[in-house]
Amino acid sequence: MLLHRRYKSLDRNTLPWLRASYHFRVDPQGNPEHSALGPLYVWNDDEVAVGAGFPMHGHRAVEIVSYVRHGVLQHRDSLGSEGLLHGGEVQVMSAGTGIRHAEANHGKVPLRLYQIWLKPRTPDAEPRWETRPIPREPGNGFTVLASGLPGDEAALPINADARVLSAMLKAGDYLRHPLGLARQAYLVVASGRIDIDGEIMTMGDGAVILGVEATHIIALQDSELVMVEVA
Repeated sequence: MLLHRRYKSLDRNTLPWLRASYHFRVDPQGNPEHSALGPLYVWNDDEVAVGAGFPMHGHRAVEIVSYVRHGVLQHRDSLGSEGLLHGGEVQVMSAGTGIRHAEANHGKVPLRLYQIWLKPRTPDAEPRWETRPIPREPGNGFTVLASGLPGDEAALPINADARVLSAMLKAGDYLRHPLGLARQAYLVVASGRIDIDGEIMTMGDGAVILGVEATHIIALQDSELVMVEVA
C-alpha cells in the first residue's frame, strides 16, 4: 500500500528568513492525515535565507538527522562540536539527556535541508553529534546514510529502530527495494519525477509505504530520493 502525500497537501510556515514544509503534522491544527510513522514523527523541508538560522536552543530524547540538499549548514553545540556541511552531506545529533545547538546558513545561497526527527530507542543516552562522508553512486540503489539496525556499520549510527537512505537515479533507471511486510517506510522525492508501484510522484511529494515485500521504482527523470525505514 502506498499513501501519497502530495507537496501541495503539506502544512507550511513562512517567515522572512525561513520557508518550511512539514511532511508530518507539527501541531493540532495541522493536516490530521499526516500522522507519525512508528518512531518517525518530524520531516521538515526547510529553506533558510543567507545569514539566517536557528539560534542556540535545546533538545532532549530525540534523534535528529539533517540532510543538506543545497548550500552550506554551520553547526555548533554545547558539546563543543562544530562543523560545516555541504549539499549531499548528513549529520546526526543524538540529543539523549540533553544538548543545545545552533544552526545557520553559512553560504551565499539559500540553504535547503531536510530535518528528520526520530524517537530514540533509549531516551537517556549520552548526547552525541557526528558527520562523515558517505559515498553514493548514481544508479546503484539506496545508500544507507544513518541507521540503528545491525549490519549498517558503515552508516552514521542513530539510537533508533530506523534507517535513513538516499538514492540518485538517472532517467530510465529501475530500482526494486526490498522492504518486508513487518516494516514501513516514508519516501520523499527530493528532485525529479518517479513511478513507484504505479503511482506518479514529483519533486516535494512524500509517500507512506507499508504492507509490501518490496517497492518498485522507475525514474521518469533524473531523480534524488530520500527514505526512512521504520518498524
